[in-house]
Amino acid sequence: MRDSKPDGSLLSIFLERYNDFRSQLKRRLGSEDLAHDAMQEAFLKVNDLPASSSIQQPAAYLFRVALNIAEDQRRRDSRLLTGVEISELINMTDEAADPARIAQGRSQIDAFRRALRRLPERTQQILLAARVHELPHAEIARRYGVSERIVSKELKRALEHCARELDAGGVEEPPQRHPGRQAPTQDEGPWR
Repeated sequence: MRDSKPDGSLLSIFLERYNDFRSQLKRRLGSEDLAHDAMQEAFLKVNDLPASSSIQQPAAYLFRVALNIAEDQRRRDSRLLTGVEISELINMTDEAADPARIAQGRSQIDAFRRALRRLPERTQQILLAARVHELPHAEIARRYGVSERIVSKELKRALEHCARELDAGGVEEPPQRHPGRQAPTQDEGPWR
């Protein structure tokens, strides 16, 4: 459906300069995927702006919108673990780790695996491809026959789901015991 906004609208300027903005973002950010994702988000934002928006320098404004979106995305992504970091955490060995820490770590990994299994199969695969195998969103989108936007949305939902599952108590704390002692019974109390 054709938009009824006038030719001088922000949206028409955005569409005319789309490739220029994307190229500038790619050079500035150093990432084709991030530039592409930011441009898609910027399009949605610009499309929602009222037609009567009066902006002194519309091209500069539109580029700043896309750049701000990209920077926000980069900040969100920087808080997430990379595939290498996840792999190191899973495969990390600590000779000085006591049995309680080992049990707690295994419990956390098991909780993450349970949370992962509760996701749809495609979403699991997208999460693993993006965070463990560090594939670009464009490659993942091509593999699964979906848009990069769908990949981004499913990845975000998957990470939020796993975080909620872990925060909601999916990790059980192992009981604190002294070596060689049994846990106290109800009648004994902890000081015996």
